[in-house]
Amino acid sequence: MKKRVRISSLLCAALLGAAALAQSAGWLTIGRDRLCVTEGAIDKTANNRLSVNVPKMRAFVTEWTAQSAEVRFTYLGGTSKESALGSGTIRRQFGLKLHAQDPCNLVYAIWRIDPESRVVVSVKRNPSQHTSAECGNRGYENIKPRKAAALPRLAPGQSHTLRAEMRDAELRVFADNHEIWEGDVGPDAAKLDGPVGIRSDNARLEFDFLARESKGPHPDSVKACQAGAAEE
Repeated sequence: MKKRVRISSLLCAALLGAAALAQSAGWLTIGRDRLCVTEGAIDKTANNRLSVNVPKMRAFVTEWTAQSAEVRFTYLGGTSKESALGSGTIRRQFGLKLHAQDPCNLVYAIWRIDPESRVVVSVKRNPSQHTSAECGNRGYENIKPRKAAALPRLAPGQSHTLRAEMRDAELRVFADNHEIWEGDVGPDAAKLDGPVGIRSDNARLEFDFLARESKGPHPDSVKACQAGAAEE
């Protein structure tokens, strides 16, 4: 009987390990050396995670990947100092960037923490402008989802995942592996040519950042890091 229990335990462990391996297959862990931080700072923790403790952080992946990104994070609360957006609004939020062509043209999947917990998907389009000085906070369009689900409200110390996957104009967003947003962001957004990235506003986080491997080569496999090219 004990032998059967032991075999069953080993089998369960093997199946769980295989499932975890399958779930991680095709994903790249993005270290600090693969991130270009255009505003704020990203540090490394003692256990080799990434962390952000500044009011405003913007970064993108310098290597070409598919348009799928995931952040596995622990929320630590608000920053000691707060920074307003270009509109003057103060928000506590963080999220993923897709097709981040430049600070004026990209797609966002943002987890807003306060005053309510929800995902907001926005496309920022300014076709003739390519620097933050040119476009500021203009050109945003919030996209209505085809379907959406509620998000858990974050409390300091909690750990969750946020994942966004974009194929052509179709975007799907997941929290803790549950789909919470699905919709069409439009053909203009699909045509943007840029990497994935991450941003935060007035939120402290420890996190692991992952991006899905690209299935084919890209002519610009490494994007030059330009500090100060942050977006509002």
